[in-house]
Amino acid sequence: MSVKIKSWKASDYINSPEEYLKASLEAVQETGDSRIFNKALQDVAKAQKMSIIAEKSGLGRESLYKALTPDSHPRFDTINKVVNAMGFKLTIEAV
Repeated sequence: MSVKIKSWKASDYINSPEEYLKASLEAVQETGDSRIFNKALQDVAKAQKMSIIAEKSGLGRESLYKALTPDSHPRFDTINKVVNAMGFKLTIEAV
């Protein structure tokens, strides 16, 4: 008997990009692993169509893919451009 496995992509199931990104930042705070936020940004960019986010952010599509891989270390200005292109802004709050 063979088992069929369907590919699963988080980007297909994101109902609230804002809450998803917030939760990823909380996970980074808890673990210290910034790859979590990079992956969340990648998932949201895919959900909102990577080519649209690339255009809005002023980044090339391939550059955007590369910047949002979990093991990349994107510059702050890149993260800020991507977050803004998604319709959000980065803020600071007391803990």
